Amino acid sequence: MVGERYEVEVGAVAHGGGHCVARHEGRVLFVRHALPGERVIAEVTEGTTKSRFLRADAVQVLEAAKDRIEAPCRFAGPGLCGGCDWQHVSPGGQRKLKGQVLTEQLAQLAGLTPAQAGWDGSVEPVGGKLPAGEVPAWRTRVQYAVDPQSGEVGLRKHRSHDVQPIDRCLIAAEGVTELGIESRDWTGLASVDVIAASGSSDRQLILRPLPGEQLPLVELDKPVSISRIDEQDLFHRVHGRNFVRERAAGRTWRVSNGGFWQIHPEAPQTLVAAVLEGLDPQWGENALDLYCGVGLFAGALADRVGEDGAVLGIESGKQAVADARHNLAELENVRIECDKVESLLPRTGIESTDLIVLDPPRAGAGRETVGHLAKLGARRIAYVACDPAALARDLAFFAEGGYRPVSLRAFDLFPMTHHFECVAILEPAGE
Repeated sequence: MVGERYEVEVGAVAHGGGHCVARHEGRVLFVRHALPGERVIAEVTEGTTKSRFLRADAVQVLEAAKDRIEAPCRFAGPGLCGGCDWQHVSPGGQRKLKGQVLTEQLAQLAGLTPAQAGWDGSVEPVGGKLPAGEVPAWRTRVQYAVDPQSGEVGLRKHRSHDVQPIDRCLIAAEGVTELGIESRDWTGLASVDVIAASGSSDRQLILRPLPGEQLPLVELDKPVSISRIDEQDLFHRVHGRNFVRERAAGRTWRVSNGGFWQIHPEAPQTLVAAVLEGLDPQWGENALDLYCGVGLFAGALADRVGEDGAVLGIESGKQAVADARHNLAELENVRIECDKVESLLPRTGIESTDLIVLDPPRAGAGRETVGHLAKLGARRIAYVACDPAALARDLAFFAEGGYRPVSLRAFDLFPMTHHFECVAILEPAGE
């Protein structure tokens, strides 16, 4: 049915992928490049006569929603770059859509209204207000794909391996843009990852050659470290450092080998502030930082609980653990352990703690881990979530263990995309 066109009335926004729900002759269509309430011509991009639902793009807008704007990026639109979902939506409209997604997920998966979750219903903007039509350049890490025929870099099309060549990504941070990656020939490479650290001038390229290809000579106008990833996914330093230095929460953080760090330059500080405000750590308390990465929350907690308190961080990535131990080496009240949370936590022998921070991967923590955490009797738990569905599912599991959310905040840390970040604070339900 690919290529079929239907005139449809667009319904509510759906979770994931930046699409809205429409129906045609009883069949559900997930439509991108549309907005709730619009009437559009939708062209099917995926699906057969036997499919339960179809995917489609809005290729013509017959009746526009008031939040619709002209996309600032010329590579945004049906069949083009898949990096952004909502270039065609005003900033306030994007936050409204994200709020609607969170409201729906809380209701469906946790049985909570916004009020019951301690949420005011808003998705908070992060960063200063920009002039109308200007796009926030927030993305400090960009993974460019290379067109194997032309050697041009670009970004993947939506749900595709095809490359959309671009001459500039509008949401890329200035530190990425200034390297001029888009103007060079990258023949022989599969991808070019660019990292522009916040708070330092560190820039890093991570190159992945095509099988059997040699690494090209790279000369850029700005100082940059270069590393490569081989066919076994092993990391090799080619030139300069194998890490970048990030700055947040009063510390400098080493992040090696392209390891995880929040992409929005203001995200680390924003999330640390929300976690600390929600937990209100006290001197002498004990805390767990689960899925701790390079130690961001562990460091912030350690400063607040002081030398009479203790923080245990658990992280499964070996390089991230090495970085966390380096970053927090001067803090005698912090210990970082390397293993999966669900494996190590039961083996620690810890039977109680005062505070817990968890920042799990997109899939969430899951029933078993949440059940274990609920038995530790923490007076407060901070849950940092990048996926509203996983958050809502885990909130339901915490409810089974006797914990309820007392506050929930949502932050627009990924403008122009459907992604956003949440911080939920939970307390024992009896209190």
